[in-house]
Amino acid sequence: MSENTKTKGNSTWIAGGILILIGALYLVRNLTGFDLGDWNWWALFILIPAFAFLTRAWRAYQAEGRLTAATRSPLVTGLVLLLVTAIFVLDLSWGTMWPLFLIIAGVGALLAR
Repeated sequence: MSENTKTKGNSTWIAGGILILIGALYLVRNLTGFDLGDWNWWALFILIPAFAFLTRAWRAYQAEGRLTAATRSPLVTGLVLLLVTAIFVLDLSWGTMWPLFLIIAGVGALLAR
């Protein structure tokens, strides 16, 4: 089995596990009335593509041994998705946190060199 197949299988397993966990929580809520509260738990779904992008960046880094465009693009995308998730889950102010998007873009631009 190739390394790429193992990594892709691990990513699929993690995504499937997250979906099963969320489904189980909903089932428990429906059967028992357990309340998940008012926090933005749905934003955790954004972590699935975020981890996929970060995994892709890590694989590209391991293959090249250095930061390249193939590494930079998924890394920046994964970081942006992580930031969006954090803003929703932690109920942070978009008006306060927006400069972090500029910082992530700046880091991505610096990595292009």
